[in-house]
Amino acid sequence: MKIAMLARNANLYSHRRLKEAAEVRGHQLDILNTLRCTVHIASHRPEVFYNGEPAESYDAVIPRIGASITQYGLSILRQFEMRGTWSLNESVAIGRSRDKLRSMQILAKHGLGLPLTAYANDPKQAEEIIKAVKGPPVVIKLLEGTQGIGVVLAETMSSAKSVIEAFRGANVNILVQEFIKEAGGTDIRALVVGGKVVASMKRTGAPDDFRSNLHRGGSAQLIKITPAERSTAVSAAKRMGLNVCGVDMLRSNHGPVIMEVNSSPGLEGIEKATEKDIAGQIIDFMVSHAQAGKTKTKGAG
Repeated sequence: MKIAMLARNANLYSHRRLKEAAEVRGHQLDILNTLRCTVHIASHRPEVFYNGEPAESYDAVIPRIGASITQYGLSILRQFEMRGTWSLNESVAIGRSRDKLRSMQILAKHGLGLPLTAYANDPKQAEEIIKAVKGPPVVIKLLEGTQGIGVVLAETMSSAKSVIEAFRGANVNILVQEFIKEAGGTDIRALVVGGKVVASMKRTGAPDDFRSNLHRGGSAQLIKITPAERSTAVSAAKRMGLNVCGVDMLRSNHGPVIMEVNSSPGLEGIEKATEKDIAGQIIDFMVSHAQAGKTKTKGAG
């Protein structure tokens, strides 16, 4: 099988592991820098060019699109889909997951556990939305944030109002969420592949940091999740339409609550914590499910 991976940094652990896993199984995997891809739009001939030359014909594509280039990356991925290339995660599902507000709305609609969340445009409504999520304290998040960047814990009404007003004054969109104190600065990352949780880990934040992201200095360890947590992770992946994702959850007094569904989960932390070949499982899933021309969004534009 010929596989393309859309990724800007071929040297990242996750990307190297996926390439190694594909090649050891006898497949070709080419890492294409997303920003060096261009689309040529013509009737009945959706073309993708790479470094100015027509891209090869691939059986499948693995999108590892950085959050900072989401819109451009999705445009390239849609072009592959319109060529009939099977995508590990489809463009519609990735776009849905990258919009934190939209993803929360979808998960809430289907009754999945979430922290109380509020969204408003007018900073004059700051006190109203803080109270709506039973704060302070509250967690304030940029809609476009990733890896813990743009996430602030505001412990008092005055500090929460100041942060909200500052963000809105900079014309950036934010969510305000309930602070789950009982989680104790830890969360759970469940890695879902093909509708099954294949690995899970507990992430603990660095000292004096309530965020548990490994990129922020947190640590990870193997954990056995509960049936409720497993069911929540699988349902979240299904409702978001993602074949592969990381579902981040907190253990609250009223059960698991979802913080985020990540469509391009990193593999380093969870492979090292669990000692499992997650990259190999992803490639095996692709090989067994990829069918040329079977992309759901083919021709949808």
